[in-house]
Amino acid sequence: MLEGSVQRAADKVRVNVQLIDARADAHLWADTYDREIKDVFAVESEISQKIANALQAKLSPNEASGLTTAPTQDPEAYDLFLKGEYAEQEAENVLKAEPFNRAAGFYEQALARDPNFALAATRLAESRVRRHWFIGRLSDAELDDAKSLAERAIVLAPDMAEAYIGLGTFQYFGKREYEEALKQLQHALELQPNNVLALELSAYIHRRQGQWERASSEMAKCEVRDPRNPQLVANIGAAYCSLRMWEDARRAGLRALAIDPYSFLGLQTAILATLHGNGDLDGAKEILTSYPPGARMAEFTVTASSPPQLYLKLIERDFSGALKLCESEITDPDENRSRLTARAAIHILAGDTDRAQSEIARSRDLLESRLHDRPEDVVALLQLSWINVGLKHNGDALCLAHQATELIPVEKDALLGPTYLASLAEIQARTGEAGEAVKTLRRLLSMPIGFYISIQQLKIDPVWDPIRNYPGFKDLLSSKEQIGPNK
Repeated sequence: MLEGSVQRAADKVRVNVQLIDARADAHLWADTYDREIKDVFAVESEISQKIANALQAKLSPNEASGLTTAPTQDPEAYDLFLKGEYAEQEAENVLKAEPFNRAAGFYEQALARDPNFALAATRLAESRVRRHWFIGRLSDAELDDAKSLAERAIVLAPDMAEAYIGLGTFQYFGKREYEEALKQLQHALELQPNNVLALELSAYIHRRQGQWERASSEMAKCEVRDPRNPQLVANIGAAYCSLRMWEDARRAGLRALAIDPYSFLGLQTAILATLHGNGDLDGAKEILTSYPPGARMAEFTVTASSPPQLYLKLIERDFSGALKLCESEITDPDENRSRLTARAAIHILAGDTDRAQSEIARSRDLLESRLHDRPEDVVALLQLSWINVGLKHNGDALCLAHQATELIPVEKDALLGPTYLASLAEIQARTGEAGEAVKTLRRLLSMPIGFYISIQQLKIDPVWDPIRNYPGFKDLLSSKEQIGPNK
């Protein structure tokens, strides 16, 4: 076990570090370093080499070189980079636009000070495509810029594993080029066999390819190497949810929250596993009480993808309470569209769209403008389909929902494809297509699917109220799960 502390005062830094054999509670090595901040990279290299020697570690030539190579010679650039890393971790945890923007700003400042800072270039490329994936789509020109950054990092540091992870991340999140992304991640693993992020991303790609067993095995290996990574643990729980292994999913979600109380994915996993596994609303609400306030507003595509506190209001049919949770508008256009769409969908669920026509029409204008600029924005397509339900334009709503499923079919993405298919089922249920909705739901119950479809979910979610008395739907409610331990 490595223990240490770093204290900084003006241009001075003190590093205390000790290496402990945890089995015997014995000190193997300890030292204190007093240096100027400009020498911090030399201290890092010296400490790493002493630890390697104390452990009698056999380092490959690439690993040995990595101990002596500083990412940049500019301490201020590195300080900006570290601030970017902190903001990026927050962004990937809470999935909000603001910390993504902040992280990109710090990385850009670091690169402005040192244009040859390869690690900052690759992390900026990753941050941009992750924002593209989770928050709002980039234009083709913006995606090209992100790719150029990733490729520039490889030119600057061809032996740096992180550079190939950056390009692999771009190909995964930016283009859905799974095989090309896996090649880059494999190259990173050849350079650095124990790199957790490369293996973790490989697992997520295999999951989207429908290779659930392989993905689960890879994620388990990652957890052994990086047990304190809340995003990894939460994703393991999300995979269990997809496989309808509800109790395993709940435990993983709670474990992610124990590591990081702000883990949004951990919260969503624990709550939906509790709710969709056995319909335990009180248990789900209890989990929510421990979560810090200020959780993000998620993109409203299917109702279960709403923030958990909003979704629980919907399950209770407390529609006025749900509306209050998304009544404030914010400056980020992507998140604001999601809030307005959520309000429109809540009015639809509550059956009071006649009182909200002006609000719904405003959402339509914003979404149509978005789709004019980004016609393949699947989330915007699904959001607009809900708006058309509210405007009683049922044919348009169905057309948009079908279009979304054609852009990201199950065969192309085994994780999100079924989720978008669930969105289609919701629109079918809401537009008088009961038979088609049941047909779609029956297909969904036969495959792994995000968080969103289970027998319990069909029983309690108000989105299905219009077809609740349809004979085919009643048959589904009396059937068993076709995947997971409850089948």
